[in-house]
Amino acid sequence: MDAIGIVIGAIFSTLALLRIIDKRHRSPVPPFVGRFLDSSLRRCVQGPATVIRRSGVEHGMTVLDLGCGSGAFTTLLARVVGEQGKVYAVDLQAGMLDQLKRKLARAENLGINNVTIRLASAYELPFEDDFFDLVFMVAALQEMFDRGRALREARRVLKPGGILAVSEFMPDTDYPLCSTTIGLVQQEGFVVESNSGNPWNYTVKFRKSSPEQPLVSIPS
Repeated sequence: MDAIGIVIGAIFSTLALLRIIDKRHRSPVPPFVGRFLDSSLRRCVQGPATVIRRSGVEHGMTVLDLGCGSGAFTTLLARVVGEQGKVYAVDLQAGMLDQLKRKLARAENLGINNVTIRLASAYELPFEDDFFDLVFMVAALQEMFDRGRALREARRVLKPGGILAVSEFMPDTDYPLCSTTIGLVQQEGFVVESNSGNPWNYTVKFRKSSPEQPLVSIPS
């Protein structure tokens, strides 16, 4: 096995161990894992530009980067929405957000002025109703113990017809099948708009439905 293979194996073995600990003690992934989450290796596995494009992020949008961690997608989200848009990066762990702050302070990111960082729970988002155009979640939904509650909060802060984009990828030890994600999110009043990617690296884009709008299922 070459050196890269050894490193990759060690990383995912560590993540698997952390997941076992997490399930037993109900604690979030430690902040030191943020270095991997925002690494070149992660970007090779799950390219930020591809995920953001699949999610439907557009210029001028107000976007919630929910469970942003160390900011693997935050800076590119900010560039895509542009000066007319806004990104709110929310995470439960101050240690993760500290890494994001350091990332934003790098020379290449000093021109980014449209990111607001908030320490908050997905269960009690500090935003008013109908605030966001899009809620962006990457490998985050399965980290939440009460997923239904988190999805209801996401729905509350989304504008009518707003987008919830959920992305998952296979190396995550909490990886769910696409059909599992669709079923879970539909239960909370979202309609599937598109499903892109492949079985091990996918993005499902949902719309916040109106009360009279029927739920529609699409094959995974």
